[in-house]
Formats: sequence, structure tokens, C-alpha cells
Amino acid sequence: MAKIEKVNTVHDYNAYVGQADEHRLASVINYDDLPPIRHSLNSYGIYGLFLREDTLVDLTYGCGRYDYDESTLICVAPGQTGGKEDNGERVALKGWALLFHPDLIRGTFLEGRMHRYSFFAYNVNEALHMRPGERDILVACLKLIKQEFQAPDDGCRDSIIVGLIDIVLQAHASTTDSSVRTGSRTATY
Repeated sequence: MAKIEKVNTVHDYNAYVGQADEHRLASVINYDDLPPIRHSLNSYGIYGLFLREDTLVDLTYGCGRYDYDESTLICVAPGQTGGKEDNGERVALKGWALLFHPDLIRGTFLEGRMHRYSFFAYNVNEALHMRPGERDILVACLKLIKQEFQAPDDGCRDSIIVGLIDIVLQAHASTTDSSVRTGSRTATY
């Protein structure tokens, strides 16, 4: 039976991959800044958006496989399981991740919108393929969130972070809606 890592907090994932905590409820990870890590099959208690810039790993998502290619965005939500069973191999991941705990958005406008984002559903097991310009925009948003982690907590910091996450999710949602209408799975930001 596969060992499943519990990722109930942002800290759980950060500790596994060797990322320092910059915020207790959110994390932005540039995998280029991290050493190689072991594979893990994760049970998520947090939201995650993973911009994968490699295709070396065959990922499990729920009971199936995740269909992805280079420069694709993979999304997970609390209660879902995904990743790859640990086989002892260490792998240098390429790409970025945005992770956030449901407590960050609790009581905010974003909490009420989360049901609209169908890309977090298990039945969507195809990642959105991104063109280089779209990838650059997403990475710019992730860098802004990371920059906000460093700002003094003036009482507005979490609201700004939630707003930036909302921008990323709305752009991704419009891509998903457009993809459904056109039959395309290419992201458009």
C-alpha cells in the first residue's frame, strides 16, 4: 500500500520540500531554488496550483493519472490526493507552486467564489497547457504574492494576498471557461 503524506498545512508541504515558511497560511515556491526532493503521494488539506515545467514524473490524481505536459498548471483542493508514490528517487522539480490554506480565505469574498473554480474538481484531470507569455504573467503574479510576504504586516497584508490569489484564480477560471467553449485546453491569460 502506498504511503500517503498528509499535507494539512502550508508548513507541511514547505517542510517536505525544504522551503522556508514566509507566511503561516500561504506559500509561493520556485522549485529552482530548492534541492532535489523525493517523490510523494499527498493527501491535501490545502489548495495548490502547481506550474510544472517538466514532464519527467507520471502523476496520480485521485484514482487516475494526471494528463500534463511541459508548462502546465495543475490544481488541487482540500480532500484530494495527488502526486507520485515515493520510490526513493530524488528529482529536481522545475516550476512554481502557490499553496494556501482555507483559513486564509475564510470570511473573505474569495471563500464564496471557490465553488466557481471547477479546475479544482477531481473530474478535471487534464492540466491547462500554457504558452510562454501566459506563463510569464502567472509567474509575475506569484512573485508579487511572494513580495507581499516580505511586507510589514500592517493589517492589510492578508487582504492583499487574497486579492492577488483571486486574480490568479479568476484568470485561470476564464481560461477554463474559454477552453470548454472552444474545446481547447490551452490557458489564455
